[in-house]
Amino acid sequence: MEQRSGTVFRKHLPSASLFPAAGLTLWALTTGSMLVLSSIACTASARATSGTRRAALNAFLRPTLSSYLPSSLSSTSRALSISRSVSRTSQRFHGPPPSFAPRSPSHLGAAATSTEVRPTQAVKLPSNDQSPNLLRIRHTSAHVMAMAVQRLFPSVQVTIGPWIENGFYYDFDTGDTKFTEEDLSKIKKEMERIIKKRLPLRREEVTREEARKRIEAMQEPYKLEILDGIKTEPITIYHIGDEWWDLCAGPHVESTGDLPSNAIKLESLAGAYWRGDEKRAMLTRIYGTAWESKEQLKEYQRLMEEAKKRDHRVLGRKLDLFSIQEDAGGGLVFWHPKGATVRKIVEDFWKDEHERREYQLLYTPHMANLQLWKTSGHFDFYKEGMFDQMEVENEAFQIRPMNCPFHCLIFKDTLRSYRELPIRWAELGTVYRYERSGTLHGLMRVRGFTQDDAHIFCLPSQLQDEIRGVLDLVESILSKFGFVDYEVMLSTRPEKSVGSEEIWQAATEALVGALERKGWGYEVDEGGGAFYGPKIDIKIRDAIGRLWQCSTIQCDFNLPERFDLEYVADDGSKKRPIMVHRAIFGSIERFFGILVENTAGDFPLWMSPVQMRLLPVTDKAMDHAQDIKKRLSSAGFRVEVDPGSERLGKQIRNAEQARIPVMGIIGAKEVESGGVTVRTRLGGQLGLYGVEELASGLVSAVESTKELHEVLEKRDEEVKKEKEQEKEGV
Repeated sequence: MEQRSGTVFRKHLPSASLFPAAGLTLWALTTGSMLVLSSIACTASARATSGTRRAALNAFLRPTLSSYLPSSLSSTSRALSISRSVSRTSQRFHGPPPSFAPRSPSHLGAAATSTEVRPTQAVKLPSNDQSPNLLRIRHTSAHVMAMAVQRLFPSVQVTIGPWIENGFYYDFDTGDTKFTEEDLSKIKKEMERIIKKRLPLRREEVTREEARKRIEAMQEPYKLEILDGIKTEPITIYHIGDEWWDLCAGPHVESTGDLPSNAIKLESLAGAYWRGDEKRAMLTRIYGTAWESKEQLKEYQRLMEEAKKRDHRVLGRKLDLFSIQEDAGGGLVFWHPKGATVRKIVEDFWKDEHERREYQLLYTPHMANLQLWKTSGHFDFYKEGMFDQMEVENEAFQIRPMNCPFHCLIFKDTLRSYRELPIRWAELGTVYRYERSGTLHGLMRVRGFTQDDAHIFCLPSQLQDEIRGVLDLVESILSKFGFVDYEVMLSTRPEKSVGSEEIWQAATEALVGALERKGWGYEVDEGGGAFYGPKIDIKIRDAIGRLWQCSTIQCDFNLPERFDLEYVADDGSKKRPIMVHRAIFGSIERFFGILVENTAGDFPLWMSPVQMRLLPVTDKAMDHAQDIKKRLSSAGFRVEVDPGSERLGKQIRNAEQARIPVMGIIGAKEVESGGVTVRTRLGGQLGLYGVEELASGLVSAVESTKELHEVLEKRDEEVKKEKEQEKEGV
């Protein structure tokens, strides 16, 4: 990634705020990056603009967002901040994130080679950011699809149809008509007929009264409601020929003939509540994808198929890692023994790294008096995302949606000196947030999740060093789990904010300085910071090129003020500390889901829930297998014994399907020698080894995060070389 100067500002798609004390109801970082199939109506269209094109498209896009999208969507379904930026939305999209670009193998040791998708990518898939033409194709495709639907089903009413990351959608009120998968092919054929006619797309400006008159004549109540939400004049309409039109601000291609019919595909049907409100009409949403060429469509479909194979929900069941028990309520994760084992490995490494870097670990309550959340501002800004309160001895208590206020209380518990700063406190704190059932999605969007939260309290003069330290920690932890390719975003002061210009400038310069000292390239979302301070967001790229929002580093000038946090300065006066919020995974649940999809469930040896399965060939070999298991388990390895009821070939297949990296075959020869024949998923059959030699190899492999076959083959090669040298010496 090319280093960018801190003075070169490029607007870019920002991530959601992890700490909604900011008054923003954006949850993407901790609870998911998926556009779930219901309840989230038309937030995605805003995401299409960033980079150098943004200013040029502002005139088109701002009316689209502020006028034509419903103005009364709930905070869960309309996470937009249109007044600041046309591209500022929460990242909730269904399926893989937008940027598909397979990169170099993930840094997972040898295990990465078994799950990496490493094709020669002759076709590069552009994003809406990179190709204004692609954005227009997708937007016009949505309109042509709606026109085709109303041709085939005249009673169907249209609502909203934006472009999204990989295509477009339109929501329809179908009344008594129920769309089926077969209808999608009919609609696509009708779209092709419209495209072949090369109908012009024409922009028209009309008065509000004229627009209302036309809509009432069409008997389209949803369009009337959209019109009522438009606050700007004049009203703009886009026509396709002389037959069909919709309220729209563009942009579009000049003619339907400019659409590449063989690069457009209707993908699926879904349900979506009007305006994201479950009390209102359930609409039918048709998703489509559109590209600039047939080759791009084919590459996209290939990557989508690969993404399906990696679906963490499917692999979670198949590998017995976790479940969502509907009898207990949606969005609550049950960790099964194997998943809990991996989670413990992740958490233990996280804790060790933090303690090594002089963080102190905290544990805080899961609930608190409601007044605490009023003091922090969460109740005022974030009430819709919080569960209802409970009454305890005539006082209202709130289950926590955040950890930050608890850390503030601990800081305030005693008068601090400037000599104590910086203070670094970290907590794996479970929080609970209200999500509609229709928006829940595996581990990516849940109601209860554990944030890898930390807060740093420091002096202004210490801020740059602390941010640099966090960047180092982010790299250390993420690279351990195979993520070494990042996209970094610096977000600066928005129009509405707290704190002086001086403190904002100093904090922003500290973030820029830390990034430049780190040598990381970054882009700038000017005005995209939280109202309480500037921030850095980091996306990671997985094995098949998808980007996931994970880490965030946020300065906060708000909570120290709200909680009246002070330290005694060197001159004896009392001053406010700088507070830094930061998370590396975002949440344990979501990161685990990303990790499963990145590895396709094929965890490397060091973190595999079962590192070795012993395969006794006969009943007589069972005692030897159990003895080896006991010896290896006592040495700290995770080993299990196959019941031995199947033939050896089936035992091997079962172990490989369970993604177990090492197998130990035990037959008469192994019993007699006291050893075990080692086989690995990646290296095949390695040969007969003594138990001590095997244990030594496992230790080396785990400590170096390599695979066992790499270690044993290297040792065998060294032994062979030594023997040859001895022979030559003789």
